[in-house]
Amino acid sequence: MTTPAAMTFSAAMARAPVRLFQWLTLAVCMLALVSDGIDMQLLGIVAPLVIADFGVDRGTFGIAMSAALIGFGLGAWGGGWLGDRIGRRYTLAVAALIFALATIGASGTDGVWHMALWRALGGIGFGAAYANALAMAGEWMPERWRPVTVSTLSVGTPIGGTIVGWLAPNLAEIYGWRGTFVVFGAATLLLVAIILIILRDSPSFLMARNKPEQAAHVAKRVLKDDIALLVERHDEDMDGQGTIGVLHRVNLRLNIGIGIAFTAFALVAYGILNWSTTFLTAAGFTLEQAGNAVAVAGITSIVGSVAAGVFSRQFGSRRVMAALGLMLLILLAGLAFSVETLPAMPTAGERAVVVTFTGAAAAVFSGGIATMYVIMTFGYPPSCRSAGLGFGIFMSRIGAIGASGLGGALLELGKGSVMPFFIVLGLGAALALVAAFVIDRHMPPARLIDPAAD
Repeated sequence: MTTPAAMTFSAAMARAPVRLFQWLTLAVCMLALVSDGIDMQLLGIVAPLVIADFGVDRGTFGIAMSAALIGFGLGAWGGGWLGDRIGRRYTLAVAALIFALATIGASGTDGVWHMALWRALGGIGFGAAYANALAMAGEWMPERWRPVTVSTLSVGTPIGGTIVGWLAPNLAEIYGWRGTFVVFGAATLLLVAIILIILRDSPSFLMARNKPEQAAHVAKRVLKDDIALLVERHDEDMDGQGTIGVLHRVNLRLNIGIGIAFTAFALVAYGILNWSTTFLTAAGFTLEQAGNAVAVAGITSIVGSVAAGVFSRQFGSRRVMAALGLMLLILLAGLAFSVETLPAMPTAGERAVVVTFTGAAAAVFSGGIATMYVIMTFGYPPSCRSAGLGFGIFMSRIGAIGASGLGGALLELGKGSVMPFFIVLGLGAALALVAAFVIDRHMPPARLIDPAAD
């Protein structure tokens, strides 16, 4: 009797074509992230109606708006940890259930703090879903496709935001803002059933959790050959075991680099997206013109995210990350100068220059964030991959909260000048560039990965 070949599940996938089950897994993970984006960004779309109903000013309502952002960071780290303990499948289902019920619960709120409580709870679900969906999709795709897979999934949330932007206003007109929350929350409950029916934890994860029988059974969904699966190891120093935590010493440089870069890229992203309309209208744009600039940034963000995965696969993530950091620094300098030198009544050509710089910067910082996901799904071993993604997302929330909270103060500090604001963002870009060389576990170029015909 022939002895079956012994190899890791990733190595076995590299020799096999991508099967239907893998595409279904990818589709369900994308659906989870789109649903995540819909529920997460719903409040922002109907905010004027809620503010009028609550009878509060926009400053006070900011408490409710920021609550999901805080919950997202906590949920990403905590949900990532849970995903490494009980599995990505069940954690993703629990996460979807949490943000579905939180969205429904928010429909019955009667004040800012009540809304903030439900939104913080929903944010925990949003973050947990993000970390586990990316980890699961990455583990079910061969390494040659993993960068493109992960970077494409990272745009699921902004796609969800676009969808809710189209649908929510009409639904709110028919059902009111409370009914709109119920509609989207109830729809998300269907996602929980889809996750449990279709998804399965990957053999790589199951092997890391010392479940070889389950791993072999699940592997048959995509592998036709009889394979003796091995535990995946990213480093020889693993205490003789296949299971390590995200804070294990072998992850030190990866954690430091991811923490710095993700915080920096998020600082720039939220600084531009949250404060562009403020500094552009102060520089002579109308609100509609400033809004169009942000809309362009949303489109280029999607393009930049997908492109980052393609380039990471081709050239390796270190080169891509370093190039993005340098490009972002240059583009921020150009954007700062173009805004700073605008006349009181800018011409169409002058506005076009600003919009071009804004869109290009958005493509680059979104590409940088997508590259972080590529690095994390490659760099962290299966035993702590969800927690590693959760750690990175948690650090990104620090940058996001910092930009959201301090951006206005930096613009005020300039007394009409945007330079203090952009100097801080430029420092963020510089840190992201440096972090590319701190990280010691990058996705290698495609030529170093053994390809397999699909």
